[in-house]
Amino acid sequence: MVQICALASGSNGNCYYIGNEQEAILVDVGISNRQLTKRLFDADLSLRNIKAVFITHEHTDHIQGMRIVTEKNNIQGFATEKTYEKARKDYRSAKINYFNPGDTISIGNIKVHSFSKQHDAIDPVSFRVEIDGMNVAVLTDLGTTCENIIKHLQLCDAAFLESNYEHDILLSGRYPAFLKQRVLSDNGHLSNTQAFDLVKSLNGSPLKTIFLSHISADNNRVDLAVDTFKPLKETHRIEPTSRFGISKVVEL
Repeated sequence: MVQICALASGSNGNCYYIGNEQEAILVDVGISNRQLTKRLFDADLSLRNIKAVFITHEHTDHIQGMRIVTEKNNIQGFATEKTYEKARKDYRSAKINYFNPGDTISIGNIKVHSFSKQHDAIDPVSFRVEIDGMNVAVLTDLGTTCENIIKHLQLCDAAFLESNYEHDILLSGRYPAFLKQRVLSDNGHLSNTQAFDLVKSLNGSPLKTIFLSHISADNNRVDLAVDTFKPLKETHRIEPTSRFGISKVVEL
């Protein structure tokens, strides 16, 4: 049995759990060790099972807990060398291991497939996690749905998929023009509609569970993100994530 949960998802912190009864990994750790411990407890998940933390890029909401979480709990950290060197010094961990985009890293019986994506970071990557015959992708902070994203999502049973903004809310909102353009750009984020169109474009994929992730507090609403995916409600399980607490724990 594979368990997946968004422990945090949003611009104030991101952390995604994927594991089974014996071993697990985290993708990103943009929350404190205290918050991680509390949220794992709330989700009835074990910190002892976590064997590694994989970092997608150097932005604070994805990496700020890496040093304390990995060193205090004796957990291995994984990031590209460019990401590690670009990160703030107080986020850098003595437990770091480097990989190159495109590498597959084995953690016990878990295989973590890394691949490049487009985002405004030095060396951004996403991950497809292969565990107990299931595939789970963490796909947030995506400027565009590039070939890598489509190829890996096509293989997945479940995904944490960015549904960051609602186009009209972003355009009419309080963000300055340059920041709106950053979000809209090919190095920014995916809108509700872009995320939905990505899923609709898949052919013959086993994807049935989608966590709507990294939902903006300023430029989106959870109900709007969920409504965008309503046409899939008969064929897919659609779960929203939260910037304030855990999502549902889904068993695959």
